[in-house]
Amino acid sequence: MSSHNESILREPLVTGKDITYAKVTDDILLPVENKPNKAWWIGFIMAALGALLWVVSVGYTFWTGIGAWGLNKTVGWAWDITDFVWWVGIGHAGTLISAVLLLFRQNWRNSINRSAEAMTIFAVICAATYVVAHMGRPWLAYWIFPLPNQFGSLWVNFNSPLVWDAFAISTYFTVSLVFWYCGLLPDIASVRDRAAGLKRRIYSILSFGWNGSVKTWQRFEIVSLILAGISTPLVLSVHTIVSMDFATSVIPGWHTTIFPPYFVAGAIFSGFAMVQTLLLVMRKVLNFENYITMFHIESMNKIIMVTGSIVGIAYLTELFIAWYSGSEYEMYAFANRIAGPYAWAYWAMMTCNVISPQLFWFKKIRTSIPISWVLSIVVNIGMWFERFVIIVTSLHRDYIPSSWAMFYPTWTDVGVFVGSIGVFFTLFLLFLRFLPGIAIAEVKLLLKSASLQQKTKLVKEGHLDPEQVAFFRDSLSKYDSVSEEDIKELETK
Repeated sequence: MSSHNESILREPLVTGKDITYAKVTDDILLPVENKPNKAWWIGFIMAALGALLWVVSVGYTFWTGIGAWGLNKTVGWAWDITDFVWWVGIGHAGTLISAVLLLFRQNWRNSINRSAEAMTIFAVICAATYVVAHMGRPWLAYWIFPLPNQFGSLWVNFNSPLVWDAFAISTYFTVSLVFWYCGLLPDIASVRDRAAGLKRRIYSILSFGWNGSVKTWQRFEIVSLILAGISTPLVLSVHTIVSMDFATSVIPGWHTTIFPPYFVAGAIFSGFAMVQTLLLVMRKVLNFENYITMFHIESMNKIIMVTGSIVGIAYLTELFIAWYSGSEYEMYAFANRIAGPYAWAYWAMMTCNVISPQLFWFKKIRTSIPISWVLSIVVNIGMWFERFVIIVTSLHRDYIPSSWAMFYPTWTDVGVFVGSIGVFFTLFLLFLRFLPGIAIAEVKLLLKSASLQQKTKLVKEGHLDPEQVAFFRDSLSKYDSVSEEDIKELETK
């Protein structure tokens, strides 16, 4: 047995028969090289209509002003900052999958990192639109950066958390974009080599002269590790800075030191849920079942379960600290969340974020594709409610009862949010149409070690412990991409 073969006890990361390097390329480039199917067009039309709603809603906001939203003198932040934090959180899973799992040499990331990285970039773009939209004077958005200007000593307030947001988001977007595009280079070159005419010229420019030499691959590996090292702190820093928008204030319900780790855990929680939502549909529509296997789905569900439990502990810690602080204002802020006018939002948050992820303790649920997909959507609904509860319920009843007020969203609030979802899915579907949704080169690395056909070959050679083979065979029963005939081939004589 050669040294590069991994343990038979490990579940395969690539399934299917007669999987060759050429077949991997053909399968993954099929959506790029052929006309999109009906399902893609249905999704794209729906997403484009949502994007059109976003254009109308944001255009109306720019023309009319922030008064088009449901804000009032008491609730000065509401849906805009809620949606901003929600989108930033969704973008976190891409960096975690790309950078952290790469540094820890987790090979199961190879099939899902490309789409997760793309999701990160598109989510950050959607988040950035809220930063610009709520400024009131979006044509002066560049004032948020400390640029040399003709106004004398006009500089940004570096003590403002909003300035920290601008630096965090711009850094996060830049590093994520470079990381994503560097990983795309060998696959863009594969498209280039198979294309002709104008398409070949376009992909030639995009591939930056990739030639596939040994030296090129060495530099590729080095750059990937360097970018992973730079990106890893961003997983912690970006949402930590976003949490400081609230934690550095004196508002009851916000002024707490638990916010940074609480927000980071919530970001990873919602990010993996969105990755799950996208990939479960993508693997079915684009026929990627052999490359995004049940092992990937179950692994992501386990991460959702763990991070959901951390978020649940954070909720309980908040309640304890509010009581332990002895501050009547802190205690009232949380009592108001639990039993006040927005109690429905609080209990929706608790149900979606604390109770629903615990269902993944059951293997039948964890390995059920329809239930996993539904629960991934439930989680992100819950995470939106979390941000809404933190922001609106903390603001609408402040220290002076005479200034208490309720927040009611307008059609513009709803339109900007729903429209941003349309923008996100429009960008993601265009990405799947013109670029490989799975990293071809990285999946090929798994064929000689972690594929089902390689493990089947080792079993047939008869060099493995029968008990280990039986354990491996039983683990395949959950795979929807492995037939009973494939499992029977693993029976030892």
